[in-house]
Amino acid sequence: MPSILSVSTYNPPHTLPQGMTTEFAKELFTEDFQDIDRLLRAFQNGQIQQRNFAVPISWFDKDHSLGERNDLYIKLATEYGVKVIQRCLANLEFLIEPVDCSEIEAIFFVSSSGLSTPSIEARIMNHLPFSPRTKRIPIWGLGCAGGAAGISRAYEYCLAFPHAKVLVLCIELCSLTFQRNDRTKSNLIGTSLFGDGAACVMVGGEESQNPGKDLKPFVRGTHSCLMPNSEEVMGWDVKDSGLFVVFSRDIPTIVRNWLKPVVDEFLAQYELNIKDITHFIAHPGGKKVLDAYEDTLHINSDMTRHSRNVLKEHGNMSSPTVFYVLKEIMGIETKAGGLGLIGALGPGFCSELILVEWR
Repeated sequence: MPSILSVSTYNPPHTLPQGMTTEFAKELFTEDFQDIDRLLRAFQNGQIQQRNFAVPISWFDKDHSLGERNDLYIKLATEYGVKVIQRCLANLEFLIEPVDCSEIEAIFFVSSSGLSTPSIEARIMNHLPFSPRTKRIPIWGLGCAGGAAGISRAYEYCLAFPHAKVLVLCIELCSLTFQRNDRTKSNLIGTSLFGDGAACVMVGGEESQNPGKDLKPFVRGTHSCLMPNSEEVMGWDVKDSGLFVVFSRDIPTIVRNWLKPVVDEFLAQYELNIKDITHFIAHPGGKKVLDAYEDTLHINSDMTRHSRNVLKEHGNMSSPTVFYVLKEIMGIETKAGGLGLIGALGPGFCSELILVEWR
């Protein structure tokens, strides 16, 4: 059974308190919304204290072309990817000893906030001593669900190749997609919510030379589910000047009405229910989404406290965010036999679920 051996995170250098981004949004959007003060409550009520950005706030004072945005995405994603991979391979909080890049058989690179061909993991391989025969699997377009989906695909790879150790690398630079001339409510809410981040997970097959410490999460199974005809719930509109956020106000309601049967179906395959889960490793899509998780799954706030802490300190970074939550939970004392449910929702509209057991 494949296991999660290590996880690391990297925070971009510009930390902005939520109060500063609130003032920025008020100045930018005031002329377009008569009820701007009411709308700006999303900044105060979202339980976000600060976020990290790849660029300083002054960068948003002028327009940027798609080409300019994307060139910066490629440069910084490569830089951050190198750093977070190095941290993952040398993280002695979870590893007995560091792992050399040459031991990694495949890299799953997950992102939705920029474009690159060759993809970012190929550029990273020119900076770190990976084998030139390392397999590259870039995954684009899964948004907030991308981190969980990346672990799922890595798990399946390690089932097929049980001697393998693979990396799942998630990098999102949501700030570079910001459209200062998009005066929609979706963009205003996105401005209150999204941040930048990078994270990396190492997954090892059952027969891999295992460098992980004795107690770690083993992946028992995964589950993907797509809601039909739901393309307009979440995603991007691609226009000449870049990526424009699509973010439905109905997402919390959709979570309440749709998610529980999906979770029940998955856990029933293992003769389990949500009450058997010790740790809910939930992607914090936002305060209202976390509230909806609690309501529909009938769980208490203690089960989402790590997700809320990540949301408070970092906002929603899209695909890497669930790895930040995983890192917090892997860093606490966990008993053997404890069960975790990794969950994330993304464009499609879709869910990605992973059942893990500490052994």
